[in-house]
Amino acid sequence: MRYEFKEAFTEDLTAQPNKVWEPEDLLSYVLDEAPSFSPGEGWEYSDTNFILLGMVMEAITGEACYDLIQGRLLDPLGLENTVPSSGRNIPGLIQGYAGPENPFGGTDEVLLPDGQFVINPQFEWAGGGFASTTGDLARWARALYTGEAIAPDLLPRMLDGVPARLGPGSRYGLGVILNETPAGPSQGHSGFFPGYLTEMAYFPDLDVAVALQVNTSVGRALSRPPFSVLVELAQTAGTIPGAEATVVH
Repeated sequence: MRYEFKEAFTEDLTAQPNKVWEPEDLLSYVLDEAPSFSPGEGWEYSDTNFILLGMVMEAITGEACYDLIQGRLLDPLGLENTVPSSGRNIPGLIQGYAGPENPFGGTDEVLLPDGQFVINPQFEWAGGGFASTTGDLARWARALYTGEAIAPDLLPRMLDGVPARLGPGSRYGLGVILNETPAGPSQGHSGFFPGYLTEMAYFPDLDVAVALQVNTSVGRALSRPPFSVLVELAQTAGTIPGAEATVVH
């Protein structure tokens, strides 16, 4: 179940743009919901599960989630352009467009004239609460899906996907979307935040990592699905061993 698309949540988020959200606040929007299916009998993407995972990480280690990610992943991998979206001001962020029917703040432009986000993106936390560049995303894809970021013996479990409603033939592993493409199999993830769409993937047959970002979250405003562009970028970059390809629009 996804708390972030509940009408009660988007209304509260919009009405309280300076509110600092605790994980427990987010879970409260779905605690009275019936399960979508019995355990082991279905699949559904859920940001809520990543919020729960963050809470578990903090309980086990006694460290803050953002500190854990910074110290164990971002710093060792040299991802210097990836920062927590922990407040309404995010350095270097360009204007994004979410459409006139945007429920997250109610405006098409997601940045106010003073540079503040129209809502507080801090609510995302362990469910995607980082701002990054295409370069860092491509490097992250390579590090994650080749076993540099995690123990290599964990890769088979992570990449053992189940059928997912994310496109024809798509599967979902542990935090990874698996697709068969004209460039071969891909291992990656898409991203959505009001005003922005992201795609990043590693193509093992080509040994290429690719990332793409666009500053609109209105899919119909784009002439092509971002993932199809990502695949073409991978095919082009595949002529250069070990390449990383990045595009921002």
